[in-house]
Amino acid sequence: MKKALLFFVLMTLTTFIIAQDINLEHFKDLKFRNIGPAGMSGRITAIDVNLRDKDHIYAGSASGGVWASQNGGISWKPIFDDQPTQSIGALKINQSNPDEIWVGTGEGNPRNSHNSGAGVFKSLDGGRTWKYMGLKETKLIHRIIINPLNPDHVLVGAMGSAWGDSAHRGVYMTKDGGANWEKVLYVGEDVGIADMVADPNNPNKIIAAMWQFRRTPWNMQSGGKESGLYISYNGGKDWKEITSEDGLPKGELGRMGIAFAASKPGLVYALIEAKKNGLYKSEDGGASWKLVSNKNIGNRPFYYCEIYVDPLNENRIYNLWSYVSRSQDGGKTFKTIMDYGNNVHPDHHAFWIDPEDSNYLINGNDGGLNISRDGGASWQFAENLPVGQFYHVDVDNDFPYNIYGGMQDNGSWVGPGFVLKSGGIRNYDWQELYFGDGFDVAARRDDNRYGYAMSQGGNIASWDKLTGRTEFIKPTHPDTTKLRYNWNAALALHPEEDCGLYFGSQFVHKSMDCGQSWEIISPDLTTNDSIKQDQSKSGGLTLDVTGAENHTTILCIAPSMHDLNEIWVGTDDGNLQLTRDGGNSWTLLNDRLPELPANAWIPQIELSKTNPGEAYVVVNNYRMNDWSAYLYYTSDYGATWERIVNDDDADGFVTSIVQDADAPNLLFLGTDVGLYFSLNNGQQWQKWDQDLPSVQIRDMKIQQDFDDLVLGTFGRSFYILDDIKPLRALAKNGMALLDSSFMVFEPGIAYKPNRRSYDGIRFIGQAEFVGQNKSMGARFHIWNKPEDPKDEKRKEENGEDQNKEVKKSTKSKKKKKAKTEKEQKTEEVDKADNGKGGDTKKKTKKKPKEVTICAIDMNGDTLRTFKRKLKEGMNRIGWWPDRKGGVKYPTKSEREREGELGGMPILPGEYKIVFEYGESKDSVQLTVALDPRLDQDAFDIEGKYEALQDYNGMVEKATTAFDNLKEAKKSLGLYRKIIKVQEDSIKKDFNKLTDDIEEEIDSLMHLYMLPPSDKTEYRDSDSTLNAYLYTGSRYINTGKGAPNPNAQNAIRLAKTKTANVLEAVNAFFGDTWNSYLEEVKGLELDIYKTFEPLKIE
Repeated sequence: MKKALLFFVLMTLTTFIIAQDINLEHFKDLKFRNIGPAGMSGRITAIDVNLRDKDHIYAGSASGGVWASQNGGISWKPIFDDQPTQSIGALKINQSNPDEIWVGTGEGNPRNSHNSGAGVFKSLDGGRTWKYMGLKETKLIHRIIINPLNPDHVLVGAMGSAWGDSAHRGVYMTKDGGANWEKVLYVGEDVGIADMVADPNNPNKIIAAMWQFRRTPWNMQSGGKESGLYISYNGGKDWKEITSEDGLPKGELGRMGIAFAASKPGLVYALIEAKKNGLYKSEDGGASWKLVSNKNIGNRPFYYCEIYVDPLNENRIYNLWSYVSRSQDGGKTFKTIMDYGNNVHPDHHAFWIDPEDSNYLINGNDGGLNISRDGGASWQFAENLPVGQFYHVDVDNDFPYNIYGGMQDNGSWVGPGFVLKSGGIRNYDWQELYFGDGFDVAARRDDNRYGYAMSQGGNIASWDKLTGRTEFIKPTHPDTTKLRYNWNAALALHPEEDCGLYFGSQFVHKSMDCGQSWEIISPDLTTNDSIKQDQSKSGGLTLDVTGAENHTTILCIAPSMHDLNEIWVGTDDGNLQLTRDGGNSWTLLNDRLPELPANAWIPQIELSKTNPGEAYVVVNNYRMNDWSAYLYYTSDYGATWERIVNDDDADGFVTSIVQDADAPNLLFLGTDVGLYFSLNNGQQWQKWDQDLPSVQIRDMKIQQDFDDLVLGTFGRSFYILDDIKPLRALAKNGMALLDSSFMVFEPGIAYKPNRRSYDGIRFIGQAEFVGQNKSMGARFHIWNKPEDPKDEKRKEENGEDQNKEVKKSTKSKKKKKAKTEKEQKTEEVDKADNGKGGDTKKKTKKKPKEVTICAIDMNGDTLRTFKRKLKEGMNRIGWWPDRKGGVKYPTKSEREREGELGGMPILPGEYKIVFEYGESKDSVQLTVALDPRLDQDAFDIEGKYEALQDYNGMVEKATTAFDNLKEAKKSLGLYRKIIKVQEDSIKKDFNKLTDDIEEEIDSLMHLYMLPPSDKTEYRDSDSTLNAYLYTGSRYINTGKGAPNPNAQNAIRLAKTKTANVLEAVNAFFGDTWNSYLEEVKGLELDIYKTFEPLKIE
């Protein structure tokens, strides 16, 4: 990428370039967690079922990958996450070998927000691994047919790019399992497959619906002269067009859906978009056609135009549209069976009917997947498919913090980033704030009970989270000027005023009273191209005016936190505007951005929270069939610009950007196919290619209190990377940190919160989604430098074991820049043994397996020492802050816990944590904090600890006495073994005495706990000493401070019970046991042990 000389000079004066080449194989402990939600799910586009095991279901989603269930839809798992795209258009199982699965990527429902794909893929092991089979440039693959007589014979129906002319569309055929492809049906550069089906009674007969269509950002055109119906009688090699002379409607045709009736050979149905849409049928296998009906057959053919025939009843037809309707009379009449009335989400795209039991149905729609076992009378929703399509994400500063976002066709929601309760994050932890297609959602900073949410076309409302009240506050114009709002309009909060917000039409609207009144503070900031403003004609043959094609509108508004008069604006027709006087004047910046395509989409502007005048501008132009990656950077209020992302840096177009406020060099880049990051302000980029699918990252936020990166994905709901501090440290200090053989990164605050019990259902089985929760307490990131590959080579040459090959995962294609003098000095400092990062000299000794961790208070007293296993690379280690000296309660178990016992929790405050690993040593400061939701003044922590320490001393004595009894009983067994060599007369008397002693020991042990029972039963154990000990401890541990009167009584009872038991134990060892030992000594057995009585307080 060419760099502007002036920009390069400025950069070298202010910072230094940090070379970035991270092997992410060594960072596997930094894991994203998926929190859902799944209750709203997302668009399901393809379904197939293993006919040998009909509980084995596969489902493809519009942008969330392929999912599999092996138990009839109870539980699901993703099986396509490692592939380069998650947009699924077609899915087909080879039923003669169900382990063979074909997937076509790029959904075939070309709405304004559809996702494109990357070709066709095949698995030979049931989806465990996949192989790319080609056809990447087709973008959208809508149908796959596998010849059941020859599974290597496969047809792929490619819809092709919706956004421009392309020859990569039509029908492709392979006869060698995908090794080679031949395009066998092609009509034109804007004509793709709408549907393609094979005759179930003759797999060589195939009918294909070719659809002429084109989408632009301002219009959808469905239908044209080149649309048509084609039939092949030889497996796709040759095709014949069916025309109006054969009974099809005259004039231009649009999208078509086709279905064979398996139970009646020769019968075929076709749902055809035309000047007058209709359902047609053929009784001669597709050669000739006649109209059946044009009533109640659908409403949006560009988005859904599919029909399915019951394999066992040729007159039962299912029609998929906004709802699902069914005909029982061959299509003459239809009755709606899936709508809001039976709680099924509208907008249907996929359907499967069991060929042997037509009561078994599976449906895919914009809200997820539904299963019926009674022919559609009732439906079960798959509530554990987290494939939601979020346009935006926002966060607040609650504890736990909340996440806000709006979903395609699934409303605006708020839910927790983590929960402090049992059971994890559930679907019912999410609250819908506003209905409709959801977009940006923002909570008021002064009180997040209130906020704002949008639905399509600029419909904005304020909401009250507590009561559910909403108020419509969409800006109006003072005269008759028509306001143009984008499908996904621009919303921004004022940087300082609690009730201040901005909203975008073609103008910037400003409100300082929470939307009660608005003022327009800009002229029309778009190109105002009237040619792109006639959405009343959008749709083509069938009008579809929903606001999805609204154009020449504002997409994003970015007010500066440094200067309240500074506001940036991006539009959907390529304008980048800036005001620095509160809207009095505006500067168009387009001409200053190098290689900026005309009329491109500018959906996001990220203003630096650290450096005034610094901005990152996201540009994408795929809606004009330009799939390149664009991200621009300025540090001088837009006077000069650099394009810091192009096709060499990232796969897929750019969708979002976020800069870390604490380490401005740390950037996260969202693209159509996943997440990238940079440690050097965009000089190099690397894909995060582990534990995160290649899903579109539509928006991102960094939650500052926890240093969490929150992703709003368009296809897999929300992901969170907890604690980005290690990446932040690398961005600040350079990759030289990783030259240290051992180092510990600065930890976040170690919170010790309370957790409540379950909400709703405790035992949920496997059918409900549970989001991954955050771990609390202390989290340490420890770097253990992996073996140098050169050392590994040396070991291999010397015949030593080689652990593993180091795999490079960087996707940066730029050459490493020479180290600057400043970077070299930084690296030298980091390598020095200065107490941070330990010794970097190469060690010949074998690395230990564990790190020793020591917690020290500010007085220098050691509170706790423990060990943790350590592997090579980055380790994330958790610890619930506690003191040493944990008390052990009486137990019959002989298993001894390794290492030091943890005990009472550490008091809130600052601590030094020291880490020792072999000869390396490092330390960090750790802040320990109580649950911030609680009134800290109401807690007497020190009084509680003192009471617990005193109580634990008593427990230790009780445990020692019990352990003495266990050891004494163990001795009896030894004596019995030794006595076996004695005379029978001696053995008889001694064994009788030993039995009596053992019985007395057992009776004493039963004072602690009940004896074992031959039966499985519940018995009353409240009178045992252990019950008293645990009860007293429970009162202290759950109290707010020093024991209250009720707790004091429980403690007194425990102490009394303990004293009584100890007195009995002491009496036993002081009398009975000693007498027994005398008998043993009389036998001249040289094995005995005395026990000292314990002091009773």
